[in-house]
Amino acid sequence: MDLNSKIAVLNQIYSVYDEFLHTLHMACKKYCAECCTRNVTLTTLEGYLIATQMISSGKSGLLENIESALPKKRFQPLTTTNRLADLCMKGGDPPEEKHHDSNERCPLLKDNLCPIYPVRPFACRCFVSKKDCRKQGYAEVDPFVLSVNNLFLQVIEHVDSQGFSGNLIDVLKFMASKNNRHNYKKNTMDHPDAGLIPNLKITVLMIPPEHRVEINPILKALQNIT
Repeated sequence: MDLNSKIAVLNQIYSVYDEFLHTLHMACKKYCAECCTRNVTLTTLEGYLIATQMISSGKSGLLENIESALPKKRFQPLTTTNRLADLCMKGGDPPEEKHHDSNERCPLLKDNLCPIYPVRPFACRCFVSKKDCRKQGYAEVDPFVLSVNNLFLQVIEHVDSQGFSGNLIDVLKFMASKNNRHNYKKNTMDHPDAGLIPNLKITVLMIPPEHRVEINPILKALQNIT
C-alpha cells in the first residue's frame, strides 16, 4: 500500500471513530485542554500527516516549538500496542515502561486550542471523559471505550506496520526533516532517531470477552475500509 492509500485509510479510520464518539456522553468541550500534555504518542503515519499539514498550511513554525521541547522530560514508549498484544499472547513479559510525573502542556497548544486539530493523532482523539477533568482532577473513561480505543490503536499501527511509533515530540522532530519525509514516503528509511520503536502488524486483538459482542459492529466497520 502506497503512502497516499495509507493516509486515505487513516482518515477513514478517524471517521469510524468519530461515528462512535457520537454515541457517547462526553464532558470534553472546546478550550478543555487538561489532557493535552507532552506525553502523547503516535505512529509515523500520523506524524507524516501532521508535519505535511503544518508545512502546507503555513504552520511550519510550530516545529520550532518541538525543538524547544526536546530537552524536557516526556513519556517515550518502549513497546507498541500490537507488540504488547503479541507478547501477552505468547506469555512474554512486556518491558517496564518509565512514566514521568510531568504533565506539562503539549508544545503545540496555544490558548488552550490545538493548532493541528483536524489532523491530531488518534491518542488525542480517543482521550475522552464522562466527567469534567478540570473539576474532579482526573478523567473517567468507560471500560468499553478503553477496549474500543485499543482496537483503533492496533489497527492504525497495523496500517503503519513498516513505520515506527513514539512520543509526539520525537515523531515530529523526525518528520521535520524533508529527507526523512521523503524516505518515509518511499518506504526506504532506516531505523530513525532514538526514542522511536518499530511498529508491528496485528497478530491478536486485545478485546476482552465481555466486550466482543458489543464491539463487533465497530470491528466490521474497520474491516470494510478499503
